Amino acid sequence: MINSLRGIIRSKPQTSVVQNIFRLLLGGFLLFTGTGHLTFARTQFLAQVPNWVPLDGDLVVVLSGIVEITLGAALIFLHRYRAAAGWAAAIFFVLIFPGNIAQYLNRVDAFGLDSDTARAVRLLFQPLLVVWALWSSGADPGRRYCRSLPGQGPPL
Repeated sequence: MINSLRGIIRSKPQTSVVQNIFRLLLGGFLLFTGTGHLTFARTQFLAQVPNWVPLDGDLVVVLSGIVEITLGAALIFLHRYRAAAGWAAAIFFVLIFPGNIAQYLNRVDAFGLDSDTARAVRLLFQPLLVVWALWSSGADPGRRYCRSLPGQGPPL
């Protein structure tokens, strides 16, 4: 298992020009959104923190903004680790999904999502972000990235 994780982190899967463009776009999107968490959209993001989260809402907004900035920078600048950055972004999108569900269930208006329909449509896009992160970074979930150590048989 540890060798598999090392393989994913160190992998340099082949990605196409289109995938690279979309990876850079996603990285830019995350940088912009993360910056918004810390500045101009902080109140909007605060409205999306579910009340069941056992931390101060503002702290959650700041921490998630820092994570988004880090992920965006990693997707753009850490080309060698793009698959690991893609996995990290995908996991992040899964982890914040309950907040989007809470926004829908609690009918919280933020970012122009002022109707149940608008909030429901947003929920449909979250899985697309997960796919986007994995595909654009070459972090294909069905692909094995690590090689076996010498003398341990064929590559996985």
